[in-house]
Amino acid sequence: MGLYAISDLHVGHRDNRAFTHTLTPHSEDDWLIVAGDVAEKAEDVVEVMKLLTSRFATVVWTPGNHELWTVPGDPVTLRGEERYLYLVNALRELGVHTPEDPYPTYPGVDGRVAVAALFTLYDHTFRPGGTHTKEEALAVAHQAGVVCTDEYLLHPDPHPTRDAWCRSRLEYTRERLEALPSDLPTVLVNHYPLVREPTEILYYPEFAQWCGTEATADWHVRHRARAVVYGHLHIPRTITVDGVPHIEVSLGYPREWKGRPRPPEGPRLILR
Repeated sequence: MGLYAISDLHVGHRDNRAFTHTLTPHSEDDWLIVAGDVAEKAEDVVEVMKLLTSRFATVVWTPGNHELWTVPGDPVTLRGEERYLYLVNALRELGVHTPEDPYPTYPGVDGRVAVAALFTLYDHTFRPGGTHTKEEALAVAHQAGVVCTDEYLLHPDPHPTRDAWCRSRLEYTRERLEALPSDLPTVLVNHYPLVREPTEILYYPEFAQWCGTEATADWHVRHRARAVVYGHLHIPRTITVDGVPHIEVSLGYPREWKGRPRPPEGPRLILR
């Protein structure tokens, strides 16, 4: 039995969709974490998650930014929070654990852990050097021509801005994590890294402002994390912060994973 994780499947790309259909468990009891960016169209997200729930014993999902885009050609035209809740309800019907559900407890060989699916968004506090406000950071990004597509497709409705939505999610998530038993370890699952360190090797540092929030910098310590799982950056690797492994589990786009020395191997093992 293992707790495995993957993210950034981006099945709108034909090769990624084919790869996703090869994902199978090592045992009938394996759990799978899907840490966001399954697809842009709602029907594709539901189709892929239906496939994965038919193969893995337990599936945990948190959205990436791509699931929250409202894209042309998608029959589901909902925006912002309504789109997110539409996906939550659709995946709940499949038995998927979402960030709105009680955190499931994985019975690891070293003791049980709460697998906490988080949805925190970002607030432009991972700013480029020399900038002090969101407005300055965005101006630098626009000048460099490095602007996340979220600016055009990820609507914050009914919140006035995405960072306001982020603040709301942070408050909600803090309360849920603090309600866990004080002796229960966690695996924290988020689409975005919880600490800034993973973004320090981005080729375009201006992009980091769409990659998380400084408000979660101590969550891996505060909430007893055995591991932190994230995606979004398309740089699969593990770094250790305060003795806790932060594991990026993204597949990424075909042009990225096809250029690596070895083909992708499927979900990463997080815990036994």
